[in-house]
Amino acid sequence: MTRFVNRDRSLEELERDRWSVPSGGETRLMATARELRRKPIGGLTVEDMRLLIRQDVGLAYLLPMAVELLRADPLTEGDMYEGDLLAAVLTRSAEVWSEFPELGREVRLIVSELAELPPALKREVEGFLAW
Repeated sequence: MTRFVNRDRSLEELERDRWSVPSGGETRLMATARELRRKPIGGLTVEDMRLLIRQDVGLAYLLPMAVELLRADPLTEGDMYEGDLLAAVLTRSAEVWSEFPELGREVRLIVSELAELPPALKREVEGFLAW
């Protein structure tokens, strides 16, 4: 999936969808996700992408960016542990991967080339490869 996306734009701009604050308030996680949706995607950190991908936010834009990073370093990490971005990518649902089959094939290739797998990723890799 190699399409040009203006990385100076935010997910809000790209998706043409502005999230408002719910009347009953929101969790800290959702407030963070809402704020990150306003940030230009080119300025998102690995941790920002990990968090948004885990919440299935902006996947059409963030999965290609994450795979680009994972090609260079499969075990790149946000704030959690070595390979946490890969774990976020691997744990998306089969429905997500049916929408992005080319990216799924790339992720399979990345995973298959891992010589050593950190214990924290073993279950995620097995689950991903099982579908």
